[in-house]
Amino acid sequence: MSTPRVLVLRAPGTNCDEEAAFAWRLAGAKVESWHLGRLVESPELLDSFQILTLPGGFSYGDDLGSGVILAKRLGSVLGDPLRRFLDRDGLVLGICNGFQVLVKAGLLPGNTNLGHATLTFNDSGHFESRWVKLLPTPGLTPFLTDDEPVEMPVAHGEGKFVLADTAGLEKLQASGQVVLCYADDSNSPTSKYPDNPNGSIGAIAGLCDPTGRIFGLMPHPERNIDPLHHPRWTRNGLGVEGDGLRIFRNAVQALKG
Repeated sequence: MSTPRVLVLRAPGTNCDEEAAFAWRLAGAKVESWHLGRLVESPELLDSFQILTLPGGFSYGDDLGSGVILAKRLGSVLGDPLRRFLDRDGLVLGICNGFQVLVKAGLLPGNTNLGHATLTFNDSGHFESRWVKLLPTPGLTPFLTDDEPVEMPVAHGEGKFVLADTAGLEKLQASGQVVLCYADDSNSPTSKYPDNPNGSIGAIAGLCDPTGRIFGLMPHPERNIDPLHHPRWTRNGLGVEGDGLRIFRNAVQALKG
């Protein structure tokens, strides 16, 4: 395949679209950033892209809950073109608010036998903005290709992933869909605060659907694409790219074959 085309879709209240677009460009993709209204007017234009990105922010002010309104718009207005996009093996990345949108639209976890899933208020009761360590699980999603721990910042008030049926956690883990976990200093998944900043069950920081092509995560990979982004850059050095860029580069390489 030639250079993949990425659509970064923003809505009123989105505030991380430019950073996400820049990360995709660094990873080697062709990127366009559109307001949702443009796609609503001409939904068939989604057919010309290979990757759809829902970036972070506070879409529609999160007035009815984080990501709820944009999730409804995706389902009611863009349902058919989105299904065509997925049927031709398009990739979807949801970051922070974008992850919330994907969960509340029912695209993640994507298993009909799991019952209701959502992202809700952090256990701390307040907005969390901090760097966290994460454990990737490669194998199912093209966005993650190795198990080397990574570090990224989080910035959210409703990042706690929960399931109505707690037995669903074992199903998610068994299917390989839990692809990113919050980790402690010993590189083990953790439920303890602040390493797990929101209290997500199973230390879940990111999930993919059963196909691996839809991936959502609460941390912000676009905020760690350059070594200078890391608060310890003076000790880490400038020779290695930021951990977050891996996610974008992996997806581009997967589509290029």
